[in-house]
Amino acid sequence: MPLLTSDDFVETLAKLRQRGAGFLLSKLNFSALARTQSAFDDPTLRTANWWILPAVRGRWNAKITGDPARPYEGYVVEKYLRGRTGLRLCSLGSGSCSHELAFASHPAFELVECVDIAGALLAKAAAQARQEGLTNMRFEVRDVNRQPWPTAAYDVILFHSALHHFRQVEAVVGHVWQALRPGGLLIINDYVGPNRLQWTPAQLAAANQLLRQLPATHRRRYMARQLKTRISGPGRLRMLVADPSEAVESEAILPAIRRRFRMLEEKPLGGNILTLVLKDIAHHFLPEDAATQALLRQLFEAEDEFLRHHPSDLLFGVYQKS
Repeated sequence: MPLLTSDDFVETLAKLRQRGAGFLLSKLNFSALARTQSAFDDPTLRTANWWILPAVRGRWNAKITGDPARPYEGYVVEKYLRGRTGLRLCSLGSGSCSHELAFASHPAFELVECVDIAGALLAKAAAQARQEGLTNMRFEVRDVNRQPWPTAAYDVILFHSALHHFRQVEAVVGHVWQALRPGGLLIINDYVGPNRLQWTPAQLAAANQLLRQLPATHRRRYMARQLKTRISGPGRLRMLVADPSEAVESEAILPAIRRRFRMLEEKPLGGNILTLVLKDIAHHFLPEDAATQALLRQLFEAEDEFLRHHPSDLLFGVYQKS
């Protein structure tokens, strides 16, 4: 794992232009928790990463539910929770709670509890819940790593892009098992790839080859003048300073879950190539014109070919406590 890479310098300059000097100064805080909060707790944050693309979200939906227009929340309720009522769901590291709001809209749930350290995001989600008339939601600002864990309190526990931010994954998964009722479900939609986003040589080679094939019009970084010309991945120092929680033990997630839970389904979602290529340039792929969508299809096909020979970095999984 290199200490510094060329991406560290290029992307730090891009962050300065996108989020300002105050954001960079927040990374000088000695508190690792505070540095993590500064990375996420901003309801006004706009980015140009791949998840902003409707075509990407449709791709994820299709891989999970078989239908690009059908998100996974309704799919889970229909497949695993049909006919049940009075259910309690807890989402750990819930962020802006968009998926939790979707679950709460189903009559199966008596309670949907959102837990995160990002108070501003939870406040925005609470306002959205009030606007939608959802009275079965609860929002709590707390650090899961320091909380007491209940026993047999929930029917469903959800991690959406969150479990890879937790240290001591083995212990966290054990606590989740304790907090679920018999037969309860653990649902993850998460990054399970290399720790600290240390991309493999195969990933970097494939991603750089695709980047070189994109026209210059689609390679200018978001809110910056620079063209994206090369991908080297992040160095160890930037990972620790920018967000000490990012992918800290991501490689341990699947082994820990599979040791304790019965797997009901796992769906690989990719991300191995698209994450790298589209970072900071995804906004160029929002238009729905034929040429732009053709470029996206080429990227999708290249990633699918890569996944034929390499494990997926992103995974949707449903597991049961037996």
